[in-house]
Amino acid sequence: MADIGIMGGTFDPIHNGHLLLGEQAYREYGLAEVWFMPSGDPPHKTDHRVTPATDRCAMVRLAIQDRPYFKFSDFEVMRAGKTYTAQTLRLLREQYPQHRFFFIIGADSLYEIEHWYHPESVMAQTILLVANREYEKNHREIQDQIRFLKAHYKHADIRLLHCAEMDVSSCELRRWEADGQPIQNFVPGSVNDYIEKHGLYHPERRETI
Repeated sequence: MADIGIMGGTFDPIHNGHLLLGEQAYREYGLAEVWFMPSGDPPHKTDHRVTPATDRCAMVRLAIQDRPYFKFSDFEVMRAGKTYTAQTLRLLREQYPQHRFFFIIGADSLYEIEHWYHPESVMAQTILLVANREYEKNHREIQDQIRFLKAHYKHADIRLLHCAEMDVSSCELRRWEADGQPIQNFVPGSVNDYIEKHGLYHPERRETI
């Protein structure tokens, strides 16, 4: 049996904050590996065109290549249709019954988890590792949110990640890159090179995908 962390997300693009979060989870909870799992067709991303999975997967592979305990997973990308966390966790547990899975999320996801597809199933199937970070809407303190969810979902196992906050988002990086602002301080060098080489977030590229 191995304890496996799951870092899911669109990774459009993957950035240093994602890597920092995965590193903290790996070290703080003694995980055997952290699997970086780009989403295929994320149901909640309706505000922009998502970069093709081939590019997002390539960036993830480049970003994690120097850390042997970080693994790339195409588990969601290879599935057809919308990909929901509850379904992904069920399929993972069926395929890897020998493992225990820790799902790594930010505080924003913890505050919004009751709006996910079958949140009770998500919390019954995994241990949630939550990184505290800024959340724009009015909300409870994170410890109060954890207590609330544990009281309402009897199988909830929610634990905090104690890591430095990196105040940057993939959305901001896409916008900066489109505006010609440098982003190399926020993404691994290999990812920055890939973005530049393929013109991923330049306005003319966005119109063609």
